Amino acid sequence: MTSPLRVAVVGAGPAGIYAADILTTKDPQACVDIFDRLPTPYGLIRYGVAPDHPRIKAIVVALHRVLENERIRFIGNVHVGVDIKVDELRHHYDAVIFATGAERDRSLRIPGEDLRRSYGAADFVAFYDSHPDREQTWDLSQQRSVAVVGVGNVGLDVARMLARTAEELLSTDIPPHVHAALADSTITDIHMFARRGPAQAKFTPVELRELDHSPNVQVVVAPEGMEFDKASQAALSRSKSLRMVVDVLSDWAMRDPKPGPHRRIHLHFLENPVEIIGDNGAVTGLRTERQELTGDGNVRGTGEFTDWDVQAVYRAVGYRSEAIEDLPFDTFRLVLPNEGGRLLDLDGERMPGVYATGWVKRGPVGLIGHTKSDAAETVAHLLADAPDLAPAPHRNQADVDALLAGKGLPVTDFAGWDRLDSYELGAGEPVGRGRVKVTSRGEMTRIAARG
Repeated sequence: MTSPLRVAVVGAGPAGIYAADILTTKDPQACVDIFDRLPTPYGLIRYGVAPDHPRIKAIVVALHRVLENERIRFIGNVHVGVDIKVDELRHHYDAVIFATGAERDRSLRIPGEDLRRSYGAADFVAFYDSHPDREQTWDLSQQRSVAVVGVGNVGLDVARMLARTAEELLSTDIPPHVHAALADSTITDIHMFARRGPAQAKFTPVELRELDHSPNVQVVVAPEGMEFDKASQAALSRSKSLRMVVDVLSDWAMRDPKPGPHRRIHLHFLENPVEIIGDNGAVTGLRTERQELTGDGNVRGTGEFTDWDVQAVYRAVGYRSEAIEDLPFDTFRLVLPNEGGRLLDLDGERMPGVYATGWVKRGPVGLIGHTKSDAAETVAHLLADAPDLAPAPHRNQADVDALLAGKGLPVTDFAGWDRLDSYELGAGEPVGRGRVKVTSRGEMTRIAARG
């Protein structure tokens, strides 16, 4: 292939934007169009990071600089696989990189998971981040105690957001309806459950310490779960970060309770949820089985069960990607089947010109920064394949614009995002907040379209 590469990236989160940046840096003639089904860029930075994490949200400054590149276009409000079929993209681009992420919850696969007030963590995250396509009502007024299953960073975010007061979050970008729901909360106790021990915890020291930063929150670690075996000791000897986590947990397990009224976050290790208990179709409890360490980093059940009096359960055991129409999907790993980012068909053969990066490539593991090296691998393989790729038959920008116009899609662009960004920042200024999010897809699209 001798003409400059034209590539479509599907997904405008960090993974997709990093891929576009690396590609246009490595190939000074390549042009990239980044598609997203939302009217806005930045993916999980806007709709997956807790509002009280401005440090992480600041990553958009670097991503914004990438999108200013004249060889990169943002095309929002277009759902690839629905509004535009994958084969249509292949007719307009020499290669397509899928970076659609993972934003749905994995299942616990235990009885009672379908009861009312049994929630996926991703749904609650989408609520407090005001995702326009997800549930925008949430009732926290009918619970006193709740359970969070899973002690990864998402579980910590959910517990922290449930524990903090609405007033504490007024300085963030939460819109009025989220603030109102949090203000109505009657929750006093959040119980977090981990199947394994503290030395197998997946959160970072920074995330863990943030649980205890609020003067209105008390963190309580159940001492009976603070157990270690040979594998635990070996893991601690290898990881300074893990040692810091265990030191914090040990300190919390030994300290005296704070005086005064607080919301409490209880951390329970070596407790495996086996059933969500219900009555009249709603959650009334959680049953766990006590676990014991086996010496090799694993656990086994002891046959000792405990019923916890909780009125809601939040499942935070991992995210999963969703299948994309007309593409193969690995239903076991819940990713697009690939080899180093090169997509594979169901027979394990490479699909020329189709690639993946980010969580839809490798699963929802790692921090945001890890997606950069992930994108570099995918782009390196794409560039290695480029000489043998057949040019797309309708590869001009005008052809793409005509395709979108012919479908009547209310497309947004990068200039439109800047207008919406300015609007939200302006809405926050009179009330002393950095930003007030627009939550309606239609309103976002209308504001972005004002030229």
